[in-house]
Amino acid sequence: MCRRRLRDLSIVQNTSNSEEANSEQQTVVGSSNVPGTLDEPAEFQTESDGTRRGQGRTLLKDLYELNPAERVKVSRNSHGQPVGSQAQLLAGYLGIIARNANMLPINYESWHHMPDSNKNQAPDNIKDRERVGTSSRQKQKLTYTAGSRSFASVAEAEEVSSGQKVGRLQLFDITHRKKDGSPMTSEAGEIMEKLKEKKAEYEAIASTDSFVNLENIDNRIITEVLGPERAKAAKSEAAATVREAKAAAMAVEQSKKYDELQLQLQQMMQMFQQSQNPPS
Repeated sequence: MCRRRLRDLSIVQNTSNSEEANSEQQTVVGSSNVPGTLDEPAEFQTESDGTRRGQGRTLLKDLYELNPAERVKVSRNSHGQPVGSQAQLLAGYLGIIARNANMLPINYESWHHMPDSNKNQAPDNIKDRERVGTSSRQKQKLTYTAGSRSFASVAEAEEVSSGQKVGRLQLFDITHRKKDGSPMTSEAGEIMEKLKEKKAEYEAIASTDSFVNLENIDNRIITEVLGPERAKAAKSEAAATVREAKAAAMAVEQSKKYDELQLQLQQMMQMFQQSQNPPS
């Protein structure tokens, strides 16, 4: 069995009464609910009639090849955000669900029976997403080094490495520095200095004022230095990650119920066929 991408992940047995499932926050993803390798290479036609190599669709073949009784355990932090190397796998799995579940339903026997609204919705959605993506990139002023990892995954990895809690100010510093330790951009460097100065101000106040709680001061500093819009965007990302985790758990449960119904239907069909062909 090919498990290149699952080699370092936690594989658990799909037992409904697992003590581990009751004692730890987790989401499980398995092969029985995957419709079809991450970052599959593909060739794309260019405007000059040439071809280029790029990232193709997310198919999750390794996950599909798992034993039906096995699941990949996706750990979550205290905020319900998926963390660790399993988080990217979960994101790819959610992408597969979103790609087909709503826009292109499978309950039509022929493409000709598919409503035009559904046929038009898929390409329109792709165009809209491309416009939104371009707009978001144009608004993004700061380059960060997290790549495809979420901030929650970056924070979790740093906490495991250092053994200490990572706050928002430290997370900003980690994700906006190059490998040599220098800021990604001059603007990022200026913001880091402002954050550092603002934190020093609050620490000085806290030394004489016992009512100042330094544990909750990171959010206030981020808002004052970056502005409410960027601070709100960071909170929105965290909320979106929590929603994705809940959606994944719901999708797995719905798929499990669908598999059970399919099995019941097969059993009923077998019983019907046997009743139509009594032994001679």
